[in-house]
Parts: sequence; structure tokens; C-alpha cells
Amino acid sequence: MKPDTSTRSLDPEPPIPPAKFAHFVLRTRQLQQAVDWYQTVVGMEVVFRNELLAFLTYDDEHHRLALVGLPQAPEPEPGSVGLDHVAYSFETLGELLRTYKRLKGRGILPVWSINHGPTTSLYYADPDGNRVEFQVDNFASEEELKGWMRSAAFATNPIGVEFDPDKLAARYEQGDPIEELVQQGSA
Repeated sequence: MKPDTSTRSLDPEPPIPPAKFAHFVLRTRQLQQAVDWYQTVVGMEVVFRNELLAFLTYDDEHHRLALVGLPQAPEPEPGSVGLDHVAYSFETLGELLRTYKRLKGRGILPVWSINHGPTTSLYYADPDGNRVEFQVDNFASEEELKGWMRSAAFATNPIGVEFDPDKLAARYEQGDPIEELVQQGSA
């Protein structure tokens, strides 16, 4: 076979976005509790585990999360610089609220429930205090979403409005229109 002698170029511009998100790695002081939490809350399965490491996934990726056990590590200062949260999107508001009810039934409650405007979001804290956001998009199209993010309403309040997930779930189960339920202040 003849070697490839064609010229190749590695032009550094423009930036190339990654093809997909692969995984994140968390250090934990409580490896088994963290494994159990991510299995329960996110629905992950363990693909490898030893006394120091655990690799978990929920789809066709070999791992979406790696946990590194460091039981003697110092506890981080609250509000210190670093990762704030990791977010996962659900397809529908119903899926988000079903997940809320399932976790509530296991005694796992969100630490923050907020309608950001672009998303309706529930934040949970793992055993080490790392936060995981479960969200659903509030707009049917990318155009509507980006339009709202460019609006005066978003500029005035880019964080959002807190809500009561029990009230939102009750309104959902009584059949209130989804378009109404994803509005800020609906619950």
C-alpha cells in the first residue's frame, strides 16, 4: 500500500466546537454514597468500580461521570470557586415532574426550584454538596428561546422566579395547559 502523501493543513481558526459532551469527574469524600446517589437520582449504572474509582453512565457513552474517592480530603468552603452545577435536560415537563415525584418518594428533595425563564429547573445536591440541575425548556423553538433571552424581562431578572414543585405538579396533574405551567410565577 502506498503511503498518503497528500498535504494536510491544521488551520487554527475558526474554533471547532467539540462533537459532544463526554463526561465530568468529581472528587468525593463518600464514594459509595455518591455512587448510590447518582444511580438513584440520575439513573446511572456503574460500568467500573474499585475501592478508589467509579465510572457511571446512563447512555451509550462509556462513562458520563467518574467519581474519585478521597475520604480524607478537606471539605470545600461554601461558595468557593469551582463547579457550580451540572445540568440535564428532560424532553417534557411531565418527565421533569415525574422525576421530582419519584425522588421525593425516596426522601430526596430539590435544594432549589426555579423557573429561569428559558427553563423550568430543579436543583439537587449530592452527598458532597455538588449540585445537579434537572431542567426542561420552556420554549418550543430556539428562536423563541433566544428571543426571550434578548428581552428586557430577561435583562431585568436573568436568574428567574422560584416555585413550589408540589403546586406545579398538582396543576400539571389537574390538566392545566403546559404553555401556562412553564410561565414564571405559575406555581
